[in-house]
Amino acid sequence: MPEETAQITPRPPAHVAIIMDGNGRWAAARRKPRKFGHHKGVEAVRRCVEAAGNLGIRYLTIYSFSTENWSRPEDEIKALFDLMRSFVEKDVNRLLANGVRVKVIGARANLTTDLIRLIEDVEKKTSGNDRLFLNIAFNYGGRDELTRVCRALAQKVKSGALDASDITEDVLAAELDTAGTPDPDIILRTSGEQRLSNFLPWQSAYAEFIVLDVLWPDFEQENLEEALNIYNCRERRQGGLSS
Repeated sequence: MPEETAQITPRPPAHVAIIMDGNGRWAAARRKPRKFGHHKGVEAVRRCVEAAGNLGIRYLTIYSFSTENWSRPEDEIKALFDLMRSFVEKDVNRLLANGVRVKVIGARANLTTDLIRLIEDVEKKTSGNDRLFLNIAFNYGGRDELTRVCRALAQKVKSGALDASDITEDVLAAELDTAGTPDPDIILRTSGEQRLSNFLPWQSAYAEFIVLDVLWPDFEQENLEEALNIYNCRERRQGGLSS
């Protein structure tokens, strides 16, 4: 009889980062206001966080509100901020029970005092968890992040705390909002659009870019599994040669 070959189950990527796109189109297809799509998008976030934990993903970063989103209508911005408050307030106990540590990345400028207090509270309450690290990119823009890093490093050089010649990739990375988090293995975008949209430009240098046609409110665990299957079929050389 031929010798059986053991099946090796691919290890899940350590870090998946998601551009959650399609809320507006999902709502428009149902003749509903855009904020209805955003509300359903929050439900998809809950499913995605649970799915990431089920699939053994350690780090999950979701693009919630970008610095460019300030150009949207005022009522839509208010709805997005209200959803952020609601998610933080209502889900903190669920996140605690499921071992999820929350970190909100992005600029705190333009955020209200009560929202900043809520963010700091959920970060503190979940700081002891280590099953899944959830980064919520809120009021985040990649160019804004790099601009803030440059200012911080320039200030350190000006004060004499750092010599310009000592600035390396690692020194710069330590100033990023994602410091301490491994770079994403996957940048996943829903809705079929093929743009990075100012999301983690430094961190995504060697990430696999995967696009799914599903609109974000319809996102389920099977869609995340599909992305992982695509990822596992790719050869990641990161500038080197095939082994």
